[in-house]
Amino acid sequence: MLGLKVRLYLLIGAMFAITYGVISVLGAAAGVGTFYAYLVFGLILMGIQYWSSPYLVQMFMRIKYVSKEEAPELHRMVEELAKKAGIPKPKIGISEIRIPNAFAFGRSVKDGRVCVTRGILDLLDGPELKAVLGHEISHIKNRDMAFITLLSVIPMVLYHLAWSMMWSRDREGNSNAALGTLFFLLYFITNLLVLYGSRIREYYADRGSVELGNKPHYLASALYKLVYGSSRVSQQALKQVAGVKAFFANDPTRARSELLELRNIDIDLSGSIEEKELKAVRNKKVRISTFDKLLEIMSTHPNMLKRIKELAALEKSMG
Repeated sequence: MLGLKVRLYLLIGAMFAITYGVISVLGAAAGVGTFYAYLVFGLILMGIQYWSSPYLVQMFMRIKYVSKEEAPELHRMVEELAKKAGIPKPKIGISEIRIPNAFAFGRSVKDGRVCVTRGILDLLDGPELKAVLGHEISHIKNRDMAFITLLSVIPMVLYHLAWSMMWSRDREGNSNAALGTLFFLLYFITNLLVLYGSRIREYYADRGSVELGNKPHYLASALYKLVYGSSRVSQQALKQVAGVKAFFANDPTRARSELLELRNIDIDLSGSIEEKELKAVRNKKVRISTFDKLLEIMSTHPNMLKRIKELAALEKSMG
């Protein structure tokens, strides 16, 4: 946990350092007003995104909120996990898409919503589903939606600044194209940092699920099954959810490549990861190809093999 905290603090420090540097450069070159105008613009866009995102996710994912009578077991699991996490019970919904997954969203802890797809209900057993729900409850408890939305303002502002500077001139009539190019570079860097922050939050949510009483091998097994289930879905169906995959428990668009990495973990070929198999992962050296490392850098989710390796270490540390 200490390693994750250090990385998270370094990330936040880097984002604020870049923001301070941009303010300083603009203050010297074109006046601070330019930056603040785009900062206000970015905050307005963030506010619109923050306010409207629950409605957009509901519509896009075809979510139907269910009562306790309609889904008693789902309500029981979420209620128990929310009580342990010390948060209000989120609204519970089912998305009628076949891609097996779960996701959490909402504007705040009080506005939290936990949803599962029809595909995941047909795929996971009780303890595995509860482990995934614990992961999503932890996202709500940690206010991850607000955290990532807030961080996303910085690359958003830099993007608009870069385009503005590319076609503008300073007070002496000189082109600001060089400054625009610099801001495009900073936009790219900060966007990568936001993705990195998202991956750190996934590790936190995995740990949070275990802290809520779910055994690590159940979560590892659930993630393995999600990868397997997503790998069987058509590419067209996966493309349709590409815009909301950041909300999911795993990145379904990377499932086919990740399945090849994970097959060696399932020693008895049972289709799940048992406790002894997760213990065996602890002593294995993780080998990830250069291509997969590049894919991870551009993704909202950690490489699945690394993630399961982390769960193996977590099982040992938590006894």
